[in-house]
Amino acid sequence: MVVSKHALPETMVSPETGETLRREVRSFVVAYKGEAITVALPGYYPADGGDGVHIGDDMAVVDAALRSMKERIEGLPSPATIRRVRAKLKLSQREAGYLLKVGENAFDKYERGLVEPSGPTSQLIRLLDRHPELIEELR
Repeated sequence: MVVSKHALPETMVSPETGETLRREVRSFVVAYKGEAITVALPGYYPADGGDGVHIGDDMAVVDAALRSMKERIEGLPSPATIRRVRAKLKLSQREAGYLLKVGENAFDKYERGLVEPSGPTSQLIRLLDRHPELIEELR
């Protein structure tokens, strides 16, 4: 089977059971602190409806849903919110890291979703979103 570099094969063999799994999208419930949201989760699934195998960016939809819930429930800013606030303040990632005293590469990691900002940093980002003029106090 010839597959382009962007297309995934329609089937794969399960590394655990040896059965053939088909590429599909199924509903998946993401739950956090008593709330839940259903997302469409791509993956390779068995015909009997059992657990699937997820590769590449398959889990990105779950990660995004969880970040959205954390932002709504706990006020933890999502990578998109962090990027938006930093751009609103007209700061580079390095400058934002320097001014918020979190390190020059921290905002790159926050915006890529590799690391969540600490509680105090999250609160400061929320404050700066509401009161962008406060950035001058940090300078």
